[in-house]
Amino acid sequence: MEVIITIALTGVAIMMAGAFNKPGFSLWIAIAGLMLAFGFNISLWNCNVHIFNDMIVYDNFAVAFNGLIIISSALVFLLFHSHYSRWEKHLDEISALLVFATTSMMMMTSFGNLVVLFIGIETMSICLYVLAGSRKFELPSNEAALKYFLLGSFASGIMLFGIALIYGASASFDFHGIKEYLLSANNASNNLFNAGLLLLTVGLLFKIAAVPFHFWAPDVYEGSPTVITTFMASVVKIAGVAALYRLYAYHFDTIKPIWANTIMIVSALSIILAVLIALPQKRFKRLMAYSGISHAGFLLMAILAMNQSSAGALFLYAVSYSLATILAFTVLVEIIEVKWDDNFTAFKGMASKNKFLAFALIVSMLSMAGIPPFSGFMAKFSIFSAVAESGYIGLVVMAVVASAISLVYYLKPITMMLTKDDENAVKTNLSAEVIIILLITITFTIVFGIFPGLLTRLL
Repeated sequence: MEVIITIALTGVAIMMAGAFNKPGFSLWIAIAGLMLAFGFNISLWNCNVHIFNDMIVYDNFAVAFNGLIIISSALVFLLFHSHYSRWEKHLDEISALLVFATTSMMMMTSFGNLVVLFIGIETMSICLYVLAGSRKFELPSNEAALKYFLLGSFASGIMLFGIALIYGASASFDFHGIKEYLLSANNASNNLFNAGLLLLTVGLLFKIAAVPFHFWAPDVYEGSPTVITTFMASVVKIAGVAALYRLYAYHFDTIKPIWANTIMIVSALSIILAVLIALPQKRFKRLMAYSGISHAGFLLMAILAMNQSSAGALFLYAVSYSLATILAFTVLVEIIEVKWDDNFTAFKGMASKNKFLAFALIVSMLSMAGIPPFSGFMAKFSIFSAVAESGYIGLVVMAVVASAISLVYYLKPITMMLTKDDENAVKTNLSAEVIIILLITITFTIVFGIFPGLLTRLL
């Protein structure tokens, strides 16, 4: 519980700093609070702590994903401070909302009760609705916030209705009670419970932008401030997938035949449709939106596998995806700082005067495409191996083909950046925060590609 309390108090401290007109302290308060929470989190390894009558469970799965969420959030904070602290009027409010959203994700990875899951998701969502529209004088930001809020509200209503149906069938919000209900005679085929599970799944699939609940993602990613898009594309998606995995692998594993086909279909559609729609994209944010949808499909494959190696494979993929996404958006922020455009043409000629940025973009794109020696390759290999071990050979073949096709659009921004155009190429001055982000993400993308066992053996 110290982890959640520490991060929540960090958010309060940031708001107090703003009240005392000390906006410059917000980054250091956030980083200090997150690192302290990370220390508390690591101390819980192998402890398997259950608190509040098992409403919150800190097992190794929760500790691993909480650690990833904290580190990813810290990197986003560095990027936010580097590019927005000079002119952003609501620095402390935005920083506090980012911290409170991170607090909510801690509950999404460690819930032992449907109420805790719902509170975590909704608190996170409310923060994101505001963050998407934080540029209130810019029309695209307002449009992104409105679309996200309206669609997210419907998704929340559907999810809450699903929870109500599950409670109506099992008479419990606690998963121990729900499991006892499912193990009793003939209750596993209860239509009321199955309908509730389906509606709950729909709400969670919306949060990770899986097909067919993905339509909001391209517009919201494009309209939101770039750093907020970075947060949504990396940290939020990781928390959503972790919540789905805990729900199915830890709590509904006994009824896998009921939900397995649904997850398989959603996974396949997310991969295929996102890859095909991403091919003609000409703007980087929309490309990353469809890329995120396809990666959601790959992450869902680990949930479908649900064997001894699936949790480790999921964690490796989540780390790899988070590093590559934050790295790619950091490069984009630097380019937008100069060109004020995320069209692929804005990348043209940048490599001639920004070799470090060019290298960073190459690492991120090739890792997402699954090219060795980067971590994305071993992440996909681990996922495919786990899924094939569970017998879903057709899904693996389809995913491999889709990965090969995805290389086409991942090479587009790289090709543009490597194209010679001395007239339009502009030298960018990297801040210390950006250099730290690039070094951390590049280093660990390569390290985990060479030594994936460092992560897969944890779970």
